[in-house]
Amino acid sequence: MSTKVLNILVLHGPNINLTGFREPDLYGKKPIGDIDAMIQEEGKKLGMELRILQSNHEGVLIDTIQECRSWADGIVINAGGLTHYSIALRDALSSVRLPVVEVHMTNVHAREQFRQKSVIAPIALGQVAGFGGYGYLLALRAIQNLHEEVV
Repeated sequence: MSTKVLNILVLHGPNINLTGFREPDLYGKKPIGDIDAMIQEEGKKLGMELRILQSNHEGVLIDTIQECRSWADGIVINAGGLTHYSIALRDALSSVRLPVVEVHMTNVHAREQFRQKSVIAPIALGQVAGFGGYGYLLALRAIQNLHEEVV
């Protein structure tokens, strides 16, 4: 098992800040602040240093991805609606050459057809969908597992 502290960037895209309020039957009743606290707690258990950011602005997400390349060991991203069409976000993720795990709180594959296409999925290690906020924890474990297998 690796003893290196992993630095992980966790990104929430547009409208994720409304989690707990927006369509709670789909996205759950837990506010994003509670989900972030859960993510931080899991990161500590796994020996990770996390930076978490939510933005409704594509450019802010892209700038953050580009800036993380000097310190991060991986990226967990829920790009929200940008998942389905943002080639610029995909290019930023691909350009930094870090392991990426895509997260969706709902099972996008059981929803509207336009939600079933991800431009990020082809450059990601994998996708976690349908487990609410718990999906972020699964994504952290996936990145940890990858790093342990490489070491």
